[in-house]
Amino acid sequence: MSQAEYDAAIERTLMAVEDALDNCEWDIDYERAGAVLTLTLEDNGTQVILSRQSANRELWVAAKSGGYHLAFENPGWKCSTTGEDLPTLLDRVLTEQQGEPVSLELEGV
Repeated sequence: MSQAEYDAAIERTLMAVEDALDNCEWDIDYERAGAVLTLTLEDNGTQVILSRQSANRELWVAAKSGGYHLAFENPGWKCSTTGEDLPTLLDRVLTEQQGEPVSLELEGV
């Protein structure tokens, strides 16, 4: 994957997460600063952070349960430690932090 392809994949992914958050039923605020997307669960103030790691061409997710490194494997992002794809990983960590099932219905990333 070239740097340009990586940059495009990150941008598509962060935009897809933002769109999913806009359409979800949970009170999850988000703020984006460049290639860092911070999700804040309003019920308890905990955060999940997605960030670009250009040197490794990875997407990192930081949550209360740990840090996760994802590499792009067609057709989407895959976690190197858990084997989860990004939608599954995000739903899991958000559910753990929210204390009830969360599904962003995130597709295509």
